[in-house]
Amino acid sequence: MPAFRSRHLCSVAAALVLTVVGPVTAASAVSAASDASALREVLFVGNNWDGTADVIRSSGDFAKIGRINVVPDKDERMAEINADPIKWIYFQAIRNSVGEGHDQFADDMYSTPDGTSVVVSRPSFADVVSLDLATGKINWRFPVSGYRADHMAVSPDGTRVAVSASTANTVHVLDISTGKQLGSFATGDKPHENIFSKDGKYIWNMAIGDVNTSLDDPGWDWTKGDRHLTVVDATTYKQVKVIEMRNRLDAFGLKDFSDAVRPAVFSPDESKLYFQVSFFNGFLEYDVASDKITRMKTLPKNPATSEDRTTWVNDSRHHGISVNPAGTKLCVAGTMDDYATVVDRATLQEGPLVTTSKPYWATVSGDGKDCVISESGADQVTAIDFATGRKVTSVAVGDHPQRVRLGHVRADWTGPHGS
Repeated sequence: MPAFRSRHLCSVAAALVLTVVGPVTAASAVSAASDASALREVLFVGNNWDGTADVIRSSGDFAKIGRINVVPDKDERMAEINADPIKWIYFQAIRNSVGEGHDQFADDMYSTPDGTSVVVSRPSFADVVSLDLATGKINWRFPVSGYRADHMAVSPDGTRVAVSASTANTVHVLDISTGKQLGSFATGDKPHENIFSKDGKYIWNMAIGDVNTSLDDPGWDWTKGDRHLTVVDATTYKQVKVIEMRNRLDAFGLKDFSDAVRPAVFSPDESKLYFQVSFFNGFLEYDVASDKITRMKTLPKNPATSEDRTTWVNDSRHHGISVNPAGTKLCVAGTMDDYATVVDRATLQEGPLVTTSKPYWATVSGDGKDCVISESGADQVTAIDFATGRKVTSVAVGDHPQRVRLGHVRADWTGPHGS
């Protein structure tokens, strides 16, 4: 190529860099920054009995933003169930036992890190689905082992979701974007709560056994099944430790207590685990390093609550516990006693008993100031100030709200298109 032509092309290229590449690069940077700020933190509220999820603001007034139908494929799923006698039997059993006469369509949910989808476990359909938040359509579906899906947990980086397959004594770990199974592990009877460690290295699972039988007297506790905590490596899904809470309860002098560990929460430094057990109005503190129960908190009983254990929903007395970001306050949902309360973690002194209707879950607001309770008996969520223990506000949601989880949607999202 002649030298003058080469120099000419170089000049043209330089000009193009200045006039085209420069502005495109700047625009790309603006676009990237815009994408990063285009997400809005929200709370997803799963309305288990009507198969919807309400999306509300994560703090402040907790105003409703939009609603999602989590069973857009209901007709298809019901056709499958009606065509399979075994599936039909389990579907009816879920409805008439743990469902209290209702179908269970929205147990747990987490959004993807990019705020474009939400992943939902659906007990009655024995599956996990990913729903496109823009369209409401299903991205992927994962049928769990057995006949019922239950509690989930999301990894700290938001890329994996663990789901309990309660009738198969198995936890599946899925890629949250594709629904592909990355691994699974065996648990005790009826796996329930799952918790990832903060560093993402471990998964803790709590098995609660059979909670829908009427053999609720302590003398019949042995009939409830094999209940223990399973800790696994979150990369290999190999068992690291099994914690038989029965032995720890006995050592603490609680031989008549159930060892069915219900909702649980770690202290911020993960040195302590605070957990509820079946039939107990209160919670216990477990020291991870010493492998011992170190304290117990008994909370007030509601005098209007029947002492007949068979009237308590799924063996619960209290079901739902959370901790504020500072680790100074715990928040407890007193399910069968119809209240919620904030407890000082150092002294274990409870604050005011905030009247609620069958509170089923406790989580933390996006700004960390409030405890958010799902009132399954009143179809609303209620925020309680961690600092004062007083009620802040209540927001109406759908039928039988249960799990409440922090997540993200696009900043301009108000619901799926056409909804």
